[in-house]
Amino acid sequence: MATQFSNEALKFLRGLKKNNDREWFGARKDVYEKQLKTPMLALIDEVNHAMLEFAPEHVRPPHKIMMRIYRDIRFSKDKRPYKNHVSAWWVRDGLQKTSGGGFYLQVSSTDVLVAAGVYMPEREQLLAIRRYLADHHEEFRKIMAAKKLRSLMQETETMSLTRPPKGFDPNHPAIDLLMCRQWGVSATLPVERATSPGLLKDVVERFKAAAPMIALLNTPLLGKPKRPLF
Repeated sequence: MATQFSNEALKFLRGLKKNNDREWFGARKDVYEKQLKTPMLALIDEVNHAMLEFAPEHVRPPHKIMMRIYRDIRFSKDKRPYKNHVSAWWVRDGLQKTSGGGFYLQVSSTDVLVAAGVYMPEREQLLAIRRYLADHHEEFRKIMAAKKLRSLMQETETMSLTRPPKGFDPNHPAIDLLMCRQWGVSATLPVERATSPGLLKDVVERFKAAAPMIALLNTPLLGKPKRPLF
């Protein structure tokens, strides 16, 4: 039977949202471990098995895919110690240190977020992807226009530039893509899906639909000799 979250898990997340402090969390850590961490790791493992068919390079041990619930507050004005959700990030093998394109799952007290893409890439990655899209924009557009993908997910905020990036022709046929600072798709599902046995299917079918996009965006980031930035 496919993994799903309990009503108690969602109750914990609602409580954490209102009481985001170490004392509250510490007194209920066993609830977090049993109702959220354990099922999340189990769900990741089930997703992993499905991804062996369409994105095997993104499969790693569940504990390396699940993200920590603890926030990094070292350089943040927001000192709340915990995230209000549990999440997982399937990065491609070989890009663990720089991220690249990957698949993302987040369960909060209000919804389930399923996403895939390249988010806020570092400067060299951004340039590499732009150069690749300049030559492969037709292929990328075809992938993004696929009926299955469009029925399941929507394009995410591209954080587009106001002017063409340096070194690229403003009249290039892919200038709209080259002005983006990130590329991706996402779907926000009702929180009730978190407690449904159909959660695994919800995640896998969207990851599978987005897999060609992720493979294309990662292509220029893998094993290519470095080129000068300009």
